[in-house]
Amino acid sequence: MSEILTNQERPLKLPDRGIKTGARVLNRLPEGAAEKPYTLFGVTPLGPLIGAEITGVDLRNPVSPELKQELNRALLEWKVIFFRDQQITSEQQRAFASLWGELETHPFLPQGDSDEVVRFAKNNKTEGKENSWHSDVSWRLEPALGAVLRLVEVPPAGGDTLWADMGAAYDNLPDEVKERIDGLTAIHDFTHAFGVRLPADELAVKQAEFPAAEHPIVRTHPETGRKTLFVNPNFTSRIVGLEPEEGERLLQYLFRQAHIPEYQVRFHWENHSIAFWDNRATQHYAVNDYYPNRRIAERVAIAGDRPY
Repeated sequence: MSEILTNQERPLKLPDRGIKTGARVLNRLPEGAAEKPYTLFGVTPLGPLIGAEITGVDLRNPVSPELKQELNRALLEWKVIFFRDQQITSEQQRAFASLWGELETHPFLPQGDSDEVVRFAKNNKTEGKENSWHSDVSWRLEPALGAVLRLVEVPPAGGDTLWADMGAAYDNLPDEVKERIDGLTAIHDFTHAFGVRLPADELAVKQAEFPAAEHPIVRTHPETGRKTLFVNPNFTSRIVGLEPEEGERLLQYLFRQAHIPEYQVRFHWENHSIAFWDNRATQHYAVNDYYPNRRIAERVAIAGDRPY
């Protein structure tokens, strides 16, 4: 009697060129969700799928519960929201982010004027290295819910940031790929991103403090219920239960899905611009085309929950 292979055991044939062409499914909202107007601010979409500018909100002022609720709906529906001309301090930035939960501290990145503020100060000696698609701190057992980034100094040209909608990336996977990754998990580890310059003894301490995390490849968003692709080249090292060669081939295919322009929004920074993104639904890429000019940004991240 011939052996019958399960779906998880049967070899997966990926598309020859990795990414299909032609029409794509571009659903901004989860299935069944209805469009509703915003009543407390204006919304200017930067594309049909992801990214919108918010107008009529001054973040120097206290945020009422009603305004916070509507901003959260905009965040969930657009995945990243932007504010212009917000001349706020680091303290006000932290206060705004803290409306969404406890703030994180980052163990590897330089701090600003408090533990919760990460300061990215790029100049002719410290070029940017965030120019790869990633989800922030996916190596944590509970990755960040989101982050608020404020530009303190912009270069004369360049320095944009892109975000990709990983719900759309999942939606457009071939059915056979969806079936293959259903139920699979992957290992996320900070080591090859942040550990390469640490002495061996210090690296061992950090690895004990932040052990590698095992997360589902397909994450369910805890608020919208939408399925999103949750692997990234910065921190995802391998797929659990697959042979290394097959797992790496599948990971490289999944990583490339964030590269598709239809899933992206590109934001051009100005002085006092702010971006607030949902880290559970997106990946982002900081374009490093301004070196050796200066670009200074401060980020506050909000603690999240364990992916499921």
